[in-house]
Amino acid sequence: MKVNCMSKLSDYFASQCGNPREVIGKIMTWAMNRANHVMYKGIVDELKISPKTKMLDVGFGNGYLEKLILQKSRCFITGIDISEDMVSKAAKANRKYVASGNQKFQLGDCCDLSFKERSFDVVTAMNTIYFWSDTAKGMAEISRVLKDGGIFYNAVISKEKLDKFFYTKNGFKKFTKDEYIELGKKAGFQRIRIKALGDNYGLLIIYRK
Repeated sequence: MKVNCMSKLSDYFASQCGNPREVIGKIMTWAMNRANHVMYKGIVDELKISPKTKMLDVGFGNGYLEKLILQKSRCFITGIDISEDMVSKAAKANRKYVASGNQKFQLGDCCDLSFKERSFDVVTAMNTIYFWSDTAKGMAEISRVLKDGGIFYNAVISKEKLDKFFYTKNGFKKFTKDEYIELGKKAGFQRIRIKALGDNYGLLIIYRK
């Protein structure tokens, strides 16, 4: 009975990580913001952006990353997320940037993007690739909507760390460094670099088209 309860609890937390919703979803995204600070910093430090940059963020959660990016430099950010609750929360938390036209939040799935080819200079994703329904297709879609020379910044928790968390036993697709590289090559990315974040807690995989 105890094992079954732990399994159900693990499944529930995994589902909330992949699709945050209602009160628990809000708590989860707040906790993840704090726990993953080093990963947010890793993305923001690496970004090369200007006021003309057009960016897509995949799985924005409560919109915390967007706020950090626009504090560094104004640009145009479109965020997609599969959670209706997060679309509402992110838009509210970033309402001044939404009102200025620098941000737009909408429902969307990276495995079936509605944008035209070569629409964005930069794509970012933070702890979302584990939950994509079709990882290879999601990578191919991101490559498709990036302009030539565009960059995809994919921040993840390392497989070694994920394996230590009880809630990642089910519902998470975990990848090694070599597997992240292979996914990028198959999607057509020309140059791939991996940077360790926070004493190997996280990884920033940088894919250049």
